[in-house]
Amino acid sequence: MDLGAFSVSLSVRDIEASRAFYEKLGFSALGGDPAQNWLILVNGDHVIGLFQGLFDV
Repeated sequence: MDLGAFSVSLSVRDIEASRAFYEKLGFSALGGDPAQNWLILVNGDHVIGLFQGLFDV
């Protein structure tokens, strides 16, 4: 069974620290703007959205 692309949005405390962590796992920036506290990372079919301070938790 092929489930296709997988994506998840994460609320993070430190976008640059989170970016560094996921880049060590093989993700790379696809879009977003860290200066605006959001970033999209991709690794193959897997997409992660990092959002700092944009959601109430």
